[in-house]
This record gives sequence, structure tokens and C-alpha cells, in this order.
Amino acid sequence: MRFHPLFAPLLGLLPFSAAAPVRAQTIDPRFFVNTPVGMNFVVGGYAYGWGSVSFDPTVPIDNAKVTFHGPLAGYSRSIDFWGLSGKANVGSAFVCVDGSGEVRGVPESRNVCGLSDLSAAVAVNFLGAPALSMKEFAHYRQGLLMGASFGVTAPIGQYDPTKLINVGTNRWSFRPQLGVSQALGRLTLEFLAWASFYTANNDFFNGRVREQAPLYSGQLNVIYTFRSGIWGSVGGTWYGGGRITTDGVPNPDFQENWRLGGTLVFPVNRHNAIRVFGATGLYARSGGNFNAVGVTWLYWWGGRKAPLKSPAPAPAGPATR
Repeated sequence: MRFHPLFAPLLGLLPFSAAAPVRAQTIDPRFFVNTPVGMNFVVGGYAYGWGSVSFDPTVPIDNAKVTFHGPLAGYSRSIDFWGLSGKANVGSAFVCVDGSGEVRGVPESRNVCGLSDLSAAVAVNFLGAPALSMKEFAHYRQGLLMGASFGVTAPIGQYDPTKLINVGTNRWSFRPQLGVSQALGRLTLEFLAWASFYTANNDFFNGRVREQAPLYSGQLNVIYTFRSGIWGSVGGTWYGGGRITTDGVPNPDFQENWRLGGTLVFPVNRHNAIRVFGATGLYARSGGNFNAVGVTWLYWWGGRKAPLKSPAPAPAGPATR
């Protein structure tokens, strides 16, 4: 059986009120992939990142730097959507953030640890990936695959409205996404497109109201699977938009950013795999520009054994007299 990791690195679960766009900078290959129905996946790992932060122009902070690190965990299950394959997943992280900068020329710093916001998503592959049992999946070979997903981030993470740097964001976000991939032997080309929509943060930094326009993103991944089962990818992400409004006043902070990342997955046995990943910023017009590395351990079990499809009726034999 080929290795099909469902749950991507949870790097996007490390948000900050001061640099929320970091969640849209993830390099997340093979998000849409066919997997036998009824399989369960648990992921645990650790991520570390560092970079610069741009605050609202009304906030007198310059030369802001942030590092973040912490353990992450998630769960995913493959689902039969009326004959189409899909999945549902949920995840969170415990994050420690160290921030520093200059407030009117005076050095300041903040250290905080806490639970991140909770992220959940449902995805369905509507072309090229039918729902299959374990036995049926053994004969499956991907060609052209298309899918869609819808994700939600719930504001349950640590948040202090008197501070600019927090683990949580104190707002909801919603993310519809489309994906297309084409397998060419051991090589797979994948394109992802999504938009992030945000509710208002009505208690941003001493009672201000902070709103953010939708953030639009596109991503291209090149993935190669080796005969040993190891697979790796290199991908690039662009995102733009996300202009912030504070107390009804738009800020001149339209975002246009580019990122590059890579992933390597090493199957250990039929139920375990190790995944290492990294990403870096190539260009950032505004917002945050981060580097990040991490490692996760993936464990999976289950999978429906009985065929999901009814066998075709046998052809009728010659009529007897």
C-alpha cells in the first residue's frame, strides 16, 4: 500500500495578533489526495519559526522581531461523501512567542506561551478520487484529481487585549480552497488556490476594532515519490490582499508576499511516518516575513475492508431450450 499522508504540517496553527498572515504562508503539499475510507490519522510534532513583523502604522513599534516554537497535534479521518473520497481534520498547538522591538526608540520585549486557535476543515475530492475500500484502493492509480475544502479557525487561543503580540487572534476565520493535481508517473504537479475571510477583532489592543479584508493565495507544488515510498516536494506560495482597517480607518498595508518551502516524508512502516518541512520568505511587501522548520510524526490505522462498490452483475449466458 502506498503512503498517503493526509494531515499536513500544522505550521498554519501558529498565528499572532500582530502577524496573522503567517497562517496563509504555509507550504502544504498533497492536501487533496485519495485515501481508503475509514482511515484515521494522528499527527504530533514540533515547529520553530523566526522573522520580522510589521504593525499597524498607528502603532509606534519599529524593528519588530518574533520567534515562535512549540508542540502541535491533530487528527484526521477519511470519509465517504456519497461515493467521493474526502476527509475531516482538526488541530491545534501550544505556542511560545518571544517578541522584541523599539517603542519610540526604547527597546521592549514580550514573552508569552499558550494554546493556539483551533483549526478544523472538511475536504472532498470531486474528480478522479472515488471513495474506495482498502482492497479497492490497491488497484487505484491517480491521474487528474480535483477537490475542494472549507476550513474554520475558532478563537480559543491565548489572547490579551492589552498586548500586541499574542498566540490567539480573537476572531474567526474561514477558508474555502480548491485543488488540482496531475500525476505523471512518480511526479505530481499540484496547484492550490484559496481565500481567507476574517471576522472583526472588537478588542484589539486597548479596545480598538481591527478588521481585515480577504487574503487571496495561490500555491504550486512539484512532488516526487521514490520507489522506497519516500516522497518530497518543493513549492511556492503567493498571497495578496488583507488590507487592515483600525477603528474604521484603512491602513496602507496591502499585502503581496512570496514564500518557498519544501517537505520530505519518510515512511517507517505500514502505520508510521516521519515528516520534516521548512519554509522561508522570498518577498514581503508588508505584514510578516517568516522562516520556519519543523518535524512531525504521523500514525494511522483503520480503513474499511469490505468493497464500497457493488460488483457488476455477471453477463447473462446463452438461453437454454
